Amino acid sequence: MEAQNAQGDRRVFVTVGTTSFDKLIETVTSDQILQLLKEMGFSRVDLQIGRGLPPNDHFEDRARGLNVNHFRVKESIRDDIIGADLVISHAGAGSILEALEANRPLLVVVNEDLMGNHQVELAQKLAEQGNLVYCNCSSLASCLRAFDPNTLKPFPRGNPERLNTVLDELMKFDT
Repeated sequence: MEAQNAQGDRRVFVTVGTTSFDKLIETVTSDQILQLLKEMGFSRVDLQIGRGLPPNDHFEDRARGLNVNHFRVKESIRDDIIGADLVISHAGAGSILEALEANRPLLVVVNEDLMGNHQVELAQKLAEQGNLVYCNCSSLASCLRAFDPNTLKPFPRGNPERLNTVLDELMKFDT
């Protein structure tokens, strides 16, 4: 799965869904990650921050050389996902499925602060199948350095039952 953006800009899209995951936004807008994204050849980072806090006032100083934008929610983030060369997403099933169906390189960051976190199991299962790579906020930098979108397997289009099967297995529902 190779990332290609038609306009020549290499773009990262970060989504936390409609909820908040401030730690992910703080991590992505840190000096270390912004510098790493520049070194990887990205020129634009779009952050969908949901109900969370916007990046702090000083992140623009760290973002030199990167065009960084943020918004809360939209009716649809499909165009943002399709236009991205890399999607960094929280581990919500809806966001994961949307990125996989769009055949975009996907790096999932699990929120370790959630109780009863089935998101970890979902990310693990899809990583085992080769559809995505996952990490947590503290390992995002090393995960980005090692990330190779060409090793990811495409998610079968038009097969929502595959994700349902994964979710049923994780939730221990009888199928």
